[in-house]
Amino acid sequence: MERLARRFVTAIESSDRAALEAIYAPEAVVWHNYNNADQSRADNIAAIANHPKLFKSFQYTDIRRAYFDGGYVQQHVAQGIKVGGQSFAVPVCMVVAVRGDKITRVDEYFDSAQDARPPQHR
Repeated sequence: MERLARRFVTAIESSDRAALEAIYAPEAVVWHNYNNADQSRADNIAAIANHPKLFKSFQYTDIRRAYFDGGYVQQHVAQGIKVGGQSFAVPVCMVVAVRGDKITRVDEYFDSAQDARPPQHR
């Protein structure tokens, strides 16, 4: 589980579409608290693949994880620099469901007022 969690972070930080496709189960969904909606696997991968257009740098820091049967909870700070030069640091909590070696669901929680993405990319 730890290895999968590390691979997931690396794939997100590097906007690695192929790695995300390998990590997510075909039926995976990502739910966000700020809009109370499920995002499809394909839409989530496309959004993450778009990060280089939005951010000069993007990384997860202060990562803390707790594992449970069938997944893990991860708290971290998403931080970096926007393409316009502004820095950001957004505390995030994710509950990640895992089956086998694939992620089947992510429930992501953060304060939408701190969202680093431009409004048209939310």
